[in-house]
Amino acid sequence: MSTTFRSRITARLGRTYLARIQRHGLGSSTIRLLPEELLMLLRRDGLDPVKRLAATRAEAPVSKVTLPFGMDAWVVTGYEESKAVLGSADGFSTDFANLAGNAGIAAEQSPGGLGFSDPPVHTRLRRILTPEFTMRRLRRLTPRIEAIVEERLDAMEAAGGPVDLVHEFALPVPSLTICELLGVPYGDRHDFQQLAMDRFDLFGGTTAPFGAMSASLEYFREVVRAQRQKPGDGLLGMIVREHGDSVDDEELAGLADGVLTGGFETTASTIALGSLVLLQNRDVLERLRTDDTMTPPFVEEVLRYLSAVQMAFPRFARRDIEIAGVVIPRGDMVLCSLSGANRDLSYVMDEGGFDPHRATPAGHLAFGHGIHRCIGAELARMELRVAFPALARRFPGMRLAVPPQELSFRKLSIVYGIESLPVHLR
Repeated sequence: MSTTFRSRITARLGRTYLARIQRHGLGSSTIRLLPEELLMLLRRDGLDPVKRLAATRAEAPVSKVTLPFGMDAWVVTGYEESKAVLGSADGFSTDFANLAGNAGIAAEQSPGGLGFSDPPVHTRLRRILTPEFTMRRLRRLTPRIEAIVEERLDAMEAAGGPVDLVHEFALPVPSLTICELLGVPYGDRHDFQQLAMDRFDLFGGTTAPFGAMSASLEYFREVVRAQRQKPGDGLLGMIVREHGDSVDDEELAGLADGVLTGGFETTASTIALGSLVLLQNRDVLERLRTDDTMTPPFVEEVLRYLSAVQMAFPRFARRDIEIAGVVIPRGDMVLCSLSGANRDLSYVMDEGGFDPHRATPAGHLAFGHGIHRCIGAELARMELRVAFPALARRFPGMRLAVPPQELSFRKLSIVYGIESLPVHLR
């Protein structure tokens, strides 16, 4: 059998395998085929990355992983190495066509938006969104975020007995904030939550990530059509008024979907896991309750320490490119571990555990890096800076309602999280 023919067969088998994952999600039989070098990027040991991740980073911060049927990918676990990949728009592509071509997925299933586009399309779309995410415009949301947080705290207090901080606090706060930002009906918030969570669930079966993207985009197409008829005061209405038909319905739906994807599940997970950090550090909870200057450094350390988004969107090498002395061939897929990079000893100078007194070095990668750095980073910070101190002030005596060992974390997920966090409030 010739080398060329063998390569074609291998590529075809690989596309079939990836298409199967796309259709059915990652079942236990599929997971057994994936190398641990890849799965370790999506696993945790409680709040910490698995030890194998640190060992891999120390040995080779850029390492090749052979996927089933001989397909190659590269895992990047170092801080500087991740910055080099994420910061090189001319060296690496995030265009959905790369993923579609490798996984046998129809190009029509592209979610659009910023995450799966390259310049010049990315540049044009980001230029449209950026004014809506400046601090000046975001400040108009501050009173509403504060009101949302207080409403949730009131509801928890009225409930009595143990409450689940995930479902009663961490999920509703960003969900309602995004409804406010986009200008869509509050009554849709439960659909928002499910659509956002499904795409990060690698065991999703028939609601696997790409299926969730399709459902979300279909919903936003309807929202966009309504905004075209009667533009509201939210982000979508503003874009319609200011840019008109220069942004078509599909692009606008993709942008809205990207805001949902980037701003809901990630912030919800950080609020939930950050609340657990407070429960584990009573002295920090008390400081946060009584000292306003504690809030900004606490939020930045929680973002770095938790790194809820464990892995960046896949990149594909545009050409043979060298990173930290390793040549990544043109067309190969590259996966950057954000949780690994944010614990790199060359960055934090210690084991990277939670330290509220740490002068967190500038430039953590919790929001990514480069042209694809999360455009909603400041909105997320606003929510966290309101939510954590408000929770600490209202319920300074809150404590876990179950033994710590009974807490259930996601076992394999791009966005790490905890399934529930039952607490006694007093």
